[in-house]
Amino acid sequence: QVQLVESGGGLVQPGGSLRLSCAASGTIFVLSTMAWYRQGPGKQRELVAGITSDGTTYYAESLKGRFTISRDNAKKMVHLQMNSLKPEDTAVYYCHKGPRGSNPESGYWGQGTQVTVSS
Repeated sequence: QVQLVESGGGLVQPGGSLRLSCAASGTIFVLSTMAWYRQGPGKQRELVAGITSDGTTYYAESLKGRFTISRDNAKKMVHLQMNSLKPEDTAVYYCHKGPRGSNPESGYWGQGTQVTVSS
């Protein structure tokens, strides 16, 4: 059974940074494409960033340069470094496992971690 557990969310001031982590179990992590999605208040869930099994990364165009996704195959973890945070980055951030380009609902989701950017 695939389990994804996020951590690292919280309250941060505008301009600050946060690092989210996702621990995976029940899957052959090294072969998995992992991603982060987010859902802000009153908004649809959207892709933030992803990383394939060979380390290829992809990002939402609007977030390039501020967010960085990485993976640690030995620890079966994926991370999202978020810099220069803005109030509009406030959202629940979800870890996801599933092939790039597929319907995300066919993959696996973590429970989400809240990120609030506010002064």
